[in-house]
Amino acid sequence: MISALALVGMPGSGKSLCAAHLHQRGFYQFRFGQIVVDEVARRGWVLTPENERIVREQFRREEGMDAIARRALPYLQDALTRHPTIIIDGLYSFSEYKMLRQVFGGQMVLAAIVCERALRYQRLATRTERPLTAEEAERRDYLEIENLEKGGSIAIADFTLLNNGEPDTLYTQLDGLIERLDIHP
Repeated sequence: MISALALVGMPGSGKSLCAAHLHQRGFYQFRFGQIVVDEVARRGWVLTPENERIVREQFRREEGMDAIARRALPYLQDALTRHPTIIIDGLYSFSEYKMLRQVFGGQMVLAAIVCERALRYQRLATRTERPLTAEEAERRDYLEIENLEKGGSIAIADFTLLNNGEPDTLYTQLDGLIERLDIHP
């Protein structure tokens, strides 16, 4: 039985779109990035991509590459006492994947959301929250791959959803995966 579906992908690939769709279907979701956002706020900093990056990298430098997953684990375990399946939005590092895999074993499935890089950059430039220029998006890609082990979790995903089209096309793929996995809110 699957108890956790973790969504991975590069910025602008559609992870949050998938998480929002699953939330609308009644699934509980936990956004890993919220741990970083909360810490930025706790420090009294303005919420910017740069401040988020500083916190993300500091957590991992001081607590290990699986820091966000370890910080999230109590929330995930608590949610599983109330929900048969949880959605993890934004798993980053390969170390996070390995740590959660130890905890959840085969009950966790990893789905990579991918799309063409130019399209991701276009989406990032036009999003309302924390837009990025193409240069900023490329810099973030490199930093996430080089400093946060992001490529490993995408590469080892159990399933891959291609998001080069309209959201409805992605939702159809995602709904098909949910049906195939026979998971429910």
